[in-house]
Amino acid sequence: MPKHRAIPAALAAAALLLAAPAAWAAKFTVTSPGMKAGAMMPESTVFKGFGCSGGNTSPALEWSGAPAGTKSFAVTAYDPDAPTGSGWWHWTVVNLPPGTTSLPAGAGSAGGTLPAGAVQGRTDFGAPGYGGPCPPPGKPHHYVFTVWALKTPSLPVDANASGALVGFMLHANSLAHTSVTFLYGREK
Repeated sequence: MPKHRAIPAALAAAALLLAAPAAWAAKFTVTSPGMKAGAMMPESTVFKGFGCSGGNTSPALEWSGAPAGTKSFAVTAYDPDAPTGSGWWHWTVVNLPPGTTSLPAGAGSAGGTLPAGAVQGRTDFGAPGYGGPCPPPGKPHHYVFTVWALKTPSLPVDANASGALVGFMLHANSLAHTSVTFLYGREK
């Protein structure tokens, strides 16, 4: 075979080897119906208090492509831009059954319905459940919603568990995670 044909064939073989793992596994993804990644969150999801007057309704989330062996799921919402030095936990919910692939809007809000056995931890607002965005006036903040596929059927936490504790346990038991980020800001 001439040399000029051997190089492209070798490159093609290398490209196939590099792409093969991606084809073998489904991609783990999360979306929120009606909300586009990177877009502003609607007022219905904004916290009610701290100078904000939103509806404090957790957004609907849908996910797919979890890895084989997933024994439970968890969902977190976190603001890395909060002026605290450690960010701000807006929502932690763990012990979602392995067949769960979505949460409806309001599932984490007061009076919302979560699957049996699910536990919501304490937000940085001081109470369990969903606490929507309410950044200080100025530049919009990023709100990262993450779905965690876990290798354990449950985490030993209760409604008093802080976001940091839940985060520690999630990292220790994670098979995979996927995130979607939204924005929210206010002028005054």
